[in-house]
Amino acid sequence: MTIKELFKTGIDRKASDVHLVVGVPPMLRVDGQLIDFDDKKNLTNKELEQMIFSLISEEEKKRYLAERELDFGFEMDDETRLRINVHFEKGNYGLVARIIPNIIPEMDELDMPKVAYDLASMSQGLIMVTGPTGCGKSTTLAAMINYINSQRRCNIITLEDPIEYLFKSNKSVVIQRQLGSDMMSFSNGLKHALRQDPNVIMVGEMRDLETIATTITLAETGHLVLATLHTYSAAQTIDRIIDIFPPHQQGQVRMQLSMTLSGVISQRLLPREGGGRVAAREIMINTAAVANLIRENKIAQLRTVIETSSKEGMTSMDQDLKRLYSNKLISKEVAQSQMENPELLEKFKFI
Repeated sequence: MTIKELFKTGIDRKASDVHLVVGVPPMLRVDGQLIDFDDKKNLTNKELEQMIFSLISEEEKKRYLAERELDFGFEMDDETRLRINVHFEKGNYGLVARIIPNIIPEMDELDMPKVAYDLASMSQGLIMVTGPTGCGKSTTLAAMINYINSQRRCNIITLEDPIEYLFKSNKSVVIQRQLGSDMMSFSNGLKHALRQDPNVIMVGEMRDLETIATTITLAETGHLVLATLHTYSAAQTIDRIIDIFPPHQQGQVRMQLSMTLSGVISQRLLPREGGGRVAAREIMINTAAVANLIRENKIAQLRTVIETSSKEGMTSMDQDLKRLYSNKLISKEVAQSQMENPELLEKFKFI
């Protein structure tokens, strides 16, 4: 079976990822679970080498062999792209491909709350979409960018590694820049973005100190900036951003965040009752109370503010898990496995 045939099988079976590892059969991730392809034949190192090299150019091949890692995008057809990572493990070749439909979902298809529309409608500030790997951060960001694109006339610049969803300019102009081919680093791309007359900037991932510092500065200068971070909750997001800076800068960063942050959407993808997956989201809006806690470094108290500020559009992860369970979208076991206080569901009764 060729690499493209493997990808096609993954697309047909509605997989989110394709995993190719030497010594085991090809695997798919479907609804969050790893399953084998129908073909149980173990992959050899030679087979996987040929598959990988059929996808990349000579220049990319040299970089992959030199750096031992390579991320790139691959277009299967008009309907599907793949975000591919090739690497080495135990000296063998390895590949993981994320399957990305070219059709960008609408925000309502993702069950995004009203406050997310309010965030996307802002003209400036920093919006963080966070969560573990594979929780749909890129899809959520793409839906928000697509909403902005359909609602107002502005210049949108995205910085990605690699480009995932392809946007077509609607009311806005959308410029998509890819790491490696269009820019040398996220921080470099962000610095030069200011000279490209942007209104909205999307940062695929805030990876390092320089990128995080530049992202915050851009939000300070009157732009709407959307970015992702691999954190598990809104409070952890604030801690992670501040902790990456040297101690002597942390006070200044807390002040900057308290003024520029618009909101944090922290999400997880969970098994949906009846098949598929559904997103559970914690949402924190930067109200005066939240800003004050960030400035005073009282991050542990953010959870209480989130839980008691539903009128401002906030919701804790436990509250959203309870909502999903009450709407019979997830099982009690799934909800409790993700909750800080699983006892909240012990006496819960459906109305």
